[in-house]
Amino acid sequence: MNIHKSLLLFSTVIGLLFTSCNKYLDVNKNPNTSTSSTPQLVLPQAIVYSGAVLNTLNTYGLQIGGYAANAGGYGGFGVNWTYDFGQINYTGIWSSSYDVLEDIQYVINVAATRPEIYPYYSAAAKILKVYNYEHLVDQYNNIPYTEALTSANLTPKYDNATDIYPKLANILDSAILDINSATSSAITLTSGTDPLFGGDMTSWIKFANTLKLKLIVKGSATVSFANTTFTSEGFLTDDAIENPGYAQANGQTNPFWSTWVVSYTGVAATRSWIPSRYTYSFYNGNKISDTGRGKKIYYNFPSTPINQLGLSQDNSYAAPATAGAWYSGTGSGTSLGGAAGVMKGYNMGVALFTAAESYFLQAEAQLRGIISGTPQTSFEAGITASFKYIYMLPNESQQSGTDYSGDATKYITTNTSNYLVNFALATSDAQKLEAIITQKYIALNMVSSDEGWNEYRRTGYPFSSTTVVNNANNSFASTQSVSTRPDHLPTRLQYPASEYSANDANVPKDISSFTSLIFWAK
Repeated sequence: MNIHKSLLLFSTVIGLLFTSCNKYLDVNKNPNTSTSSTPQLVLPQAIVYSGAVLNTLNTYGLQIGGYAANAGGYGGFGVNWTYDFGQINYTGIWSSSYDVLEDIQYVINVAATRPEIYPYYSAAAKILKVYNYEHLVDQYNNIPYTEALTSANLTPKYDNATDIYPKLANILDSAILDINSATSSAITLTSGTDPLFGGDMTSWIKFANTLKLKLIVKGSATVSFANTTFTSEGFLTDDAIENPGYAQANGQTNPFWSTWVVSYTGVAATRSWIPSRYTYSFYNGNKISDTGRGKKIYYNFPSTPINQLGLSQDNSYAAPATAGAWYSGTGSGTSLGGAAGVMKGYNMGVALFTAAESYFLQAEAQLRGIISGTPQTSFEAGITASFKYIYMLPNESQQSGTDYSGDATKYITTNTSNYLVNFALATSDAQKLEAIITQKYIALNMVSSDEGWNEYRRTGYPFSSTTVVNNANNSFASTQSVSTRPDHLPTRLQYPASEYSANDANVPKDISSFTSLIFWAK
């Protein structure tokens, strides 16, 4: 059974969570000032809003990381074609992340005043703090950290990313200690205050272990971590899905759904993007054959409209009008939903971290000797977990008539001569890593596309050719790129203009979207 328990609309908290379509609850802009709110009210908002931020990150990763391309009949793609990012592009990642981090810090601060009462809230908030801060580091590198989230300093210094990663790992150790040290006087998390794990603290520990593994896998080539061990609970083996009771009402629909499919009234959402030829080739047989997931993810697979980023196309390349290119179900308008795939329905949860990503992390960590175990076993478990998530309906049950495990096995046997699928054929560590990251990239398609983009920048996988023109299956770079890199891709975002106006003395200068690397990037 999936980690996440189905949640009913818990009237008091849901009423607060959905007071705004931009932010569900905004009660503590100053986390150091006492307010009338409580951790019981702020924590569920922080969990749900972390899912909204992930939607913003996914959109960025989808557009820049090779998963999507411009649809026919649209123009004005600008920097999405050229990659010449300015200080006004994708700024919502910065502002939304710090916004939710303020709420998280509020919970941590209040919990610290009553440690015997709030150890579980403290732990969950610390884990969410790491989750959101890592997203910021992975897109901006050096960021405000030690002096951030406090009213005492409105112009915080920028900490080195190489210092932040180890500190985040230490926070996860502290969170696990909070859980294991809790006494009978502690207020427990419930389905009403924890729309992620329903109060299952073992799952929170697994989440913490998995986030710590992610930090170490990404950062250990450059930085040292004080503690590289993990508790006996291990890592996530089920999808970590938050769902406060998403519904077909104003401000209450799943944010991915309302961004990519339709609004709660059935009005079409984004139609200016369609799948890229590059990523589609991992399904239609050009690189890998995967009809199982392909049919669940894409509209009318294998005849979905596709394109290469930067090519101006006519309306024959337009996104499907009914529900967009990433919805494979039936219906129209408000009757859409109840489907498997990545766009399942208005009431689907948001996967903050999938079991597939956890298994592929473990596979790489085992390959590199960071943890014990057999890489091939974790690799194949990651593939199976991806099929399980894709075949899942909005209520987290499996779609009738499907067999995710059998289809995962069929996928491997169908591609038995391809080492990107048949791990046993990978003869070198480089090939094994390429297989792991390529399968992770596939599993993160329209689920957490930002992480697929991160992994490409870190490892160079999946491979993207230096030849862009007339090579859409092998390069996901825009044909109109102005990047100076061999792969014709960018490497990072610019800091927002607001930082140069409000914190100019501290914000790093002369940042290049093509040469200023995240500390773990190639």
